[in-house]
This record gives sequence, C-alpha cells and structure tokens, in this order.
Amino acid sequence: MPTLAAPEADRPLVIGLSLSPTWVRAAAWRRPDSRIEEVFDLDFSVDAARRAEAAHLDFVFKPDALTLDPTVLASALGFATLDPTVLLSAVAARTERIGLVTTASATFAPPYLVAREVQSLDRVSRGRAGLNVVMSLGGQENFGRAHMPPSDERFGAAHAWLDDVRALWATFPGEALALDRDTGAFADVSAIHALPDRPGRPRGPIDVPSRRGARIPILQAGGSPAGKDFASQYADAVFAAAATTDSAAAQREDLRARAEARGRAPGDVRVLPGLSLFLAHTRDEAFALHAASLDASDLPQSLAGLSRLLGIDLVALPLDERIPAALAAGLQRDQGPVGAIAALIAAGITPRALVRSAEGAASLHWTVIGTPADAVAQIVARARAGAIDGFIALPAGSWGSFALFLDEVVPALVDAGLFRERYDSATLAGHLGLS
Repeated sequence: MPTLAAPEADRPLVIGLSLSPTWVRAAAWRRPDSRIEEVFDLDFSVDAARRAEAAHLDFVFKPDALTLDPTVLASALGFATLDPTVLLSAVAARTERIGLVTTASATFAPPYLVAREVQSLDRVSRGRAGLNVVMSLGGQENFGRAHMPPSDERFGAAHAWLDDVRALWATFPGEALALDRDTGAFADVSAIHALPDRPGRPRGPIDVPSRRGARIPILQAGGSPAGKDFASQYADAVFAAAATTDSAAAQREDLRARAEARGRAPGDVRVLPGLSLFLAHTRDEAFALHAASLDASDLPQSLAGLSRLLGIDLVALPLDERIPAALAAGLQRDQGPVGAIAALIAAGITPRALVRSAEGAASLHWTVIGTPADAVAQIVARARAGAIDGFIALPAGSWGSFALFLDEVVPALVDAGLFRERYDSATLAGHLGLS
C-alpha cells in the first residue's frame, strides 16, 4: 500500500450526489415506491436536489452519454435521460445553495455552445455551476461520424477544447458591465474581446457576461494515464472508480504528484470516488436489496464505467464475443482491479461476463452493502487514512437507500467532524474551498 498523504488541514469531505438516478436503475424501477413514472419530470430531480441541499451536500451531478441503445429500454432505464444543463437550470430556480454540476462532451460538443450554456447556468444559479468534462465513449452516429476517434486522440483534442471553453468565459467579464443610467454607458467595450483567429477554433466573444469574480469548477472522470494527465492540469475534482482503499490511495497519490509536477498544489485536485450504497436498516435487508438489483443489470452503464476505469472502449463491442486481447496490452497488471481485469481480458472473457464477474463488478465503484452505520464506518476509515477527499454518492436499489444516506449517513459524518453542519458559502467554488 502506498504512503498516504494526510487529508488537507481543516478541509471537510467533499460530498456530491449523482442525479443519474442510480436508485431506480437495474431492477429497482419495478419497486412500488420507485416513482419511475416521474423519472422524466422535473419534480423527481428537484425533490432529490432539495433533499441533498437540506443535508448541505456540495453539489448534485448529472452525467450524460449522448447515446441510447433502445434494446436496453425493454427492461431498464439505460441511458435515457433529460439534457443535464436544461435540467439543472430548472433545478437552479428551485434550490438556493447546492452546487449544480452539468456534463459536456469534449469529443462532440462545440466549445462555444458549452461555454455559453455553462456560463448561463452559473448566472441563473448565482455561482453554483460546475462543468464535468467527458471524453465520449460512443454516440458518434449522432454527430455524423462513422467511427469514434481513438482514446489518445480524444484526450489530445480535449485539452484544446477546454482551453477554448475557459478562454471564452473570460471574453465577456462581468466587470465590463457599467450599467450607468446617468451617462448611458452600458458596458466598457474595451474589456470585451475576441480570441485569436485560429483555424477551426472559436473566436467569441461569448454573449453571456460572467459573474464578477466567477470561478466555475471543473470535474473530470477517467482512470487512464491520459485521463489522469488531463485531470492534473485542469480538474478541481476527479470522479474516480476506486473499489478498494488501496486503489483510492494509489489514485490520490498519483494525481497529487501529477498536479505538483504541473506547478499546482497537490491538494488542488480532489479525488472523489463513486460510492454505491445499498442501504437498509439491517444487513440482511441490504443484501436482499443488492441481490434484487442484479436481476436486471444495466450492461451499457456498467460497461461505460469499466471503459472509463480502463481507458479502453468496451461499449461498442459485441456482448457475447471475446474482448480482443490487444485492448488490454497497455493496461498495468499491478494496479489492483485494473490488473485483475487485464488478466480476464487476456484469458478471453466477454463484455457480458466481465460485468457479471466479481472483478468487473467490484472494480466499478466502492460499494457498501449494509446499514448506515456500515457506510459511515467505511467512509470514516478511508477519510482518516487519507485515501479520499470526499465521494460522489450513488444510492442504489431503492429510494430507501437514498433517504438513509441523507438522513443517517451524512449527519453521522457531521458528528464525526468530517462534514459541514451548515453551508458557509453560496457558490460551488466556495463549497469546494477554491479561491
């Protein structure tokens, strides 16, 4: 196990909640209390966000995939979803303090449109917007492309993409607004500028003024070397797949070292593993909840998670044909779950079998199956070991898991001195302790 860096002094855990919604995925939607009829309505997500805000969570986070396999919809929710930025803009009007992290594809989305949408979200939410940057694993058919670019090409293009988005945010600074009724001066146009003229790149200026002193946090997901390099340069937080304490600690130490090598402080990149929570009042009930959820596993969702972890695209492969061994050639065989999966691929496992294997299921996310006290014990242990900076909660199996997490787990973390008792900031950057 690597030498662990202590948590940042006086910094509480960062806790986000996925609005995926994980608690009605797989077979959970069939429960009488699932509210599945409301899943595409605003009130469903607003209720979840308001309850998370009442627990003083840092943010809610809306993933996106930009692709849909209709066959999955025969038995599960799959990737069917509302647009994240549209949804969170509506949630912004019905919440006050919680951060709102939308998702945009650096592979497909034009940087000007993303910059405009996210800066608008930051405006209407009064500083609560965040941007989760993803390199898409599929969906090329929806953007007029015959093939997905290779992983290295996608990450290489993402650097220029995010540079453009951030530069566009600054082309119309809020400080340029004079709004002087007496003189008739609306704005100081000398402070509003275009970007250099570069082939194939946006010029601006953007048509949405930033807030004064705005700081829109960047999140990123990906465990590949290219993903870590990207995160070390840009990300304020990383949505990580870390099933074990050793894996979480290794990723955190790696990202801290990469950030420091780029001239950033080691703690500038917060590592937030996904935490899948099957919670009930007794362990027997929790294990029954987990077993029920396996009856209709959401294969595309699971394969997408494995693809992010490994840095290879498993989503487009035939489910019942062997994964080409060449895909595993670049994987490190000594990095815990990644090494175990690489060995399975080399032995000829199929995507369907990989998702259902112990190695594949455990590698996706840190998973707690038990009572709220069991969840608290694991979170406290990882935090005090310096293996995490926080986590993104993925309540699973039922709304009951969701409620127990917010009503019992979070207050217990407050009592343990690991989380805030109340908000002391009104912006997402403030919640995260960013300057």
